[in-house]
Amino acid sequence: MPYVDRMQKLRDIFKNARIKYTGKSYVVLIGVENQSDIHYAIPVKNMFYDVMAYGNQVKETAKKHRKDKDTTTSDEFLSGFTKEDKLIPVITITVYLGTKEWDGPRKLSDMFGDVDEELMPFIPDYRINLLAPREITDFTGFRTSIRQLFEVLKNAYDKEKMQEVLQNDEKFSRVDRETVEAINLFAGTDIDIDEKDEVIDMCKAWEEQKNEGRELGREEGRELGREEGREEGRIRQAKVTALKLQKKGHSIEDIAECVDFDEETVKKWLVS
Repeated sequence: MPYVDRMQKLRDIFKNARIKYTGKSYVVLIGVENQSDIHYAIPVKNMFYDVMAYGNQVKETAKKHRKDKDTTTSDEFLSGFTKEDKLIPVITITVYLGTKEWDGPRKLSDMFGDVDEELMPFIPDYRINLLAPREITDFTGFRTSIRQLFEVLKNAYDKEKMQEVLQNDEKFSRVDRETVEAINLFAGTDIDIDEKDEVIDMCKAWEEQKNEGRELGREEGRELGREEGREEGRIRQAKVTALKLQKKGHSIEDIAECVDFDEETVKKWLVS
């Protein structure tokens, strides 16, 4: 089984990619780690995956050399790797899909305690490549619907900003259902999705959700008012009953039990 297939079982996404840089084309392996929560040991986790990826490249190369029997020196034979063999670079990107600001480590050394500065040059460090929507200031570089997901995540904590984003970007008028489902999952929204719809007008759905929320709030307010009214009526009736029972010579204890209120409350009614 190729090493990419084995790594796929561990990584969220692991793809072979061709990247053009300074006029040349390079092949790299892109690993993507999706994080809905902050991972406070992410440098170690990603470093482990990268080491495994490089280790598997060396193993596959050594396996090929053993099969072809083409190593020419004892050093190459023991290494399983020749001077001419090259590794494919591995780039791991951590995509943080949470709505809180990332306050986790961004490199291995962030996880160390007090270390003498003189020792630091001898300790290999490892830096993560973090993609956090809250830290993105320009979304124009994103060509797919992930742009809408990231923009919502960036502004999910502020309803006014969310409203502004939805109204000013026409792309939100046609968002595919998978992206809306991801927005509901990661941003905690509750955009209604019809099973028949493949694209959703998020601007309209957001406005409808707000209107439903306002109506629900008004109904809850009315219900609360009714509850409060019923309670006030119960208290007034209990006071009247308590006064009548007092005139008949009943004790505070008996009155409290009869009107179903505590004795201290009944005492306050009777002396006021």
